[in-house]
Amino acid sequence: QVQLVESGGGLVQAGDSLRLSCEASGRDPSTRIMGWFRQAPGLEREFVAAISWTGPYTTYYGDSVKGRFTISRDNAKNTVYLQMNSLQPEATAVYYCAARRWGGGLSRIEDEYAYWGQGAQVTVSS
Repeated sequence: QVQLVESGGGLVQAGDSLRLSCEASGRDPSTRIMGWFRQAPGLEREFVAAISWTGPYTTYYGDSVKGRFTISRDNAKNTVYLQMNSLQPEATAVYYCAARRWGGGLSRIEDEYAYWGQGAQVTVSS
């Protein structure tokens, strides 16, 4: 089992930056590929980013966030981060951290992630 707790969400204005954190605990979280997803009101959950479990880290981003969001991790702290820059109102969503099932590479497919956090609300006002 892996437990995930997101933090760092909040209300910001368009153009601002925000950094989300996801602290992992339990069974070897530092050996898992980690991802971020988001779900806006009335929409399906969307892939945001993923990062490999060991360095040199490989990253993978959803098309809508490329160039503005950066995923990183600190395995010594069992923490994954999502740095979000130049936020726009369409980024308003609940952001979820997820830990991938062992085996396989970076993925944007929800079913390949076995563990999920409770979510962090990010609201961007115009």
